[in-house]
Amino acid sequence: MSAIEIETPHGLARAHVEAPGDSRGLLALGHGAGGGVGAPDMVRAEREARGLGYATALVEQPYRVAGRKAPPPAAKADEAWIAVIAELCRRLGDPVPLVVGGRSFGARVACRTAAEVGASAVLCLAFPEHPPGKPEKSRQGELDAVEVPALVVQGESDPFGMPKAGPNTKVVAVPGNHSLKSDLDAVGAAVAAWLGEL
Repeated sequence: MSAIEIETPHGLARAHVEAPGDSRGLLALGHGAGGGVGAPDMVRAEREARGLGYATALVEQPYRVAGRKAPPPAAKADEAWIAVIAELCRRLGDPVPLVVGGRSFGARVACRTAAEVGASAVLCLAFPEHPPGKPEKSRQGELDAVEVPALVVQGESDPFGMPKAGPNTKVVAVPGNHSLKSDLDAVGAAVAAWLGEL
């Protein structure tokens, strides 16, 4: 896996890319708000995609590359992500399908920018439906706005809630909480089955 630094309007991002010459598409995933690209569920999803012949990219947002813990305002995170996806597509020859996503915060970024980057589909690992204990502050609208196929893999006991399925959105509940570490085989199976259908 090679690390590529990509200039964005908000500093350098870093993409960890695995791209076999005959790849059938690209899966690009962003990390959680305070986490990194080594999150077990992201690593497992990346492995499943590679097994199906996808090129993959695990993307570090500029604030993480710069060593900061707290994410920037949504608009800045979105702009940085859009710049990264554009550059990855340029380097990889506009791969199809282009599947974008991430875990938690990264999933929200991917949902908000799906149309702008020209995504074929969106993969959400542990979508934070609402802040813990605040179901009235729903973020379901970000998911519902996605007009391409979307998969949400969600822990059954996630304190951030359980998103609702929709016309384009499939929700798979797996054992565990927001970390999705309890049953990585279930996470992998859900991701592989969905990617295989795309």
